[in-house]
Amino acid sequence: MSTLTLRIPDTKYERLKKYAKSKDISLNKLFDEFATIALTQYDAKTRFDIMASKGDKARGLALLDKLDKSL
Repeated sequence: MSTLTLRIPDTKYERLKKYAKSKDISLNKLFDEFATIALTQYDAKTRFDIMASKGDKARGLALLDKLDKSL
């Protein structure tokens, strides 16, 4: 496990403390949750970019046209 030092304004720190308290978790756990969310978003975008690079643009556009017509 690693240690991270984060410098943020005091007002933001106090708000984050209140937020963590309202969730009944520590600030450490709150930031762990933030990191999990950020990494999940990054992984999803990476997977999407890989899949998009392998996809057929014409087929994708045709599917979108078909979807538009069905609405």
